[in-house]
Amino acid sequence: MIKVYVSRFDRETDKEPHLECYEIEKTPHMKVLDALQAINEKYDADISFRSSCRAGQCGSCGILFKGNGALACQKEIKDGAIIEPLNFPVIKDLIVDKSSIEAKVKDLELSLQCDHKCSELDTSITKDETIDTKKVRSCIECYSCYSTCPVVNIATEEFGGPYLMRYIRKFETDPRENFDRLKEALDEGLYNCTSCGKCLAVCPKNINTFGDAIEKMRAIAVANGSGPLPEHVAFKENIMETGRSIKTDKTPFIEQANNYTGSKIAFFTGCMVDYKFPEIGQMLIDILKENGIDIDVPEGQVCCGSPLLRTGQTDIVQKLVDKNKEVFKDYDTVITICSGCGSTLKKNHPEFGSKLHVMDISEFLVDKLDEDKLKEVDMTVTYHDPCHLGRGQGIKDAPREIIEKIPGIKFKEMLYPCQCCGAGGGIKSGKPEIALDLSKSKAEMIKDTGADAVITICPFCELNLQDGLNAIGCEDIKSMHILELLKKAYE
Repeated sequence: MIKVYVSRFDRETDKEPHLECYEIEKTPHMKVLDALQAINEKYDADISFRSSCRAGQCGSCGILFKGNGALACQKEIKDGAIIEPLNFPVIKDLIVDKSSIEAKVKDLELSLQCDHKCSELDTSITKDETIDTKKVRSCIECYSCYSTCPVVNIATEEFGGPYLMRYIRKFETDPRENFDRLKEALDEGLYNCTSCGKCLAVCPKNINTFGDAIEKMRAIAVANGSGPLPEHVAFKENIMETGRSIKTDKTPFIEQANNYTGSKIAFFTGCMVDYKFPEIGQMLIDILKENGIDIDVPEGQVCCGSPLLRTGQTDIVQKLVDKNKEVFKDYDTVITICSGCGSTLKKNHPEFGSKLHVMDISEFLVDKLDEDKLKEVDMTVTYHDPCHLGRGQGIKDAPREIIEKIPGIKFKEMLYPCQCCGAGGGIKSGKPEIALDLSKSKAEMIKDTGADAVITICPFCELNLQDGLNAIGCEDIKSMHILELLKKAYE
């Protein structure tokens, strides 16, 4: 038997939705849709929901499953599952009123706007001309992405969301289209996306709205002079001047390090560690030495290009990739301690001809820790999944395993550990109000755990989470890199 929690709401009797618990027998591979039907049959519960088929095509059975958009016909039911309606006005139970988003589509005239006669359409466009947008044309309008987007749901600044951005992109590069779709995208908040990847994670058709729609439109905006945001211009200027996307008043970590040890393992520092948090770089060196591992910190390495790729400033990325490829060519493994750098090196650099063997520090260290040397640390901690580590690299278990190896640590999971904190996609610099809205939401979850600290593996997340904690009056809760926690265990 399993327990399933379903949101119930009847306009005639309820002031607001509430959860009701049901116990049912779970059969192998039982889906949410099966569970809802089983509940209705067993309890005569009369739960209202939409469904049409089981082919994953119609999109009508979209629901929130543990806070994330999903199709009820595809998501497997689990014990303790919470099933709620999508983030629209509720008509009854799991049935929602989608007229607001449908009206938006109508207002934006999201259909092909062209001057061609119907007889000319068959010859006016070729297959090659539409290949760039093929990946964003398979949407089934389940609204899972829109209902899951953290900016849409949490930020006070309006954002059209991944559903509309994908829709706009579909027509933006169609050679038959006569309407200015880029202006439409800018008006709907093209630069309000955090690049968290949640829309791809929940999409039943695997549409990568950020990578294949938003990033592409940001690049077009830069090319025609309507982008990027003024705050993003500094990324490129700094990189061209120093090789780093940020400025510093500190001695860079690479200048402090014992650069060459003869190891075949190298450290890709990234801009934040090299220029803003050199102490975290030193923690990596010290912790690896405690475990009998030497690592090189090669000179000449530059920004991975992530800030430029995310903001559409792509023209110098190839030079950065080529430079780093040359610097790290003789190493067997390249270690990162910034999730954004790691994801970019793993996923974007191969597109520019570089395939290094890159590992996040957690996946590298999880089975190499000398646990006999770890001292007790009397702390309660929770963990924040950086978007570019959890979803971007598929690494979720390794950091938690490392944390739980430390004696004395009490680990408490927060409500939604993989919810974006708002630091990515150029948001922290370009749209700080959105970054703070999201970080405050995450800070409330951290506070609810009673933790002394939140652990993460991203300097950007670390910084933004602390801003959120400070903003809600929780300055005593510290945001820490996992290396800082490990350093305490070796002191």
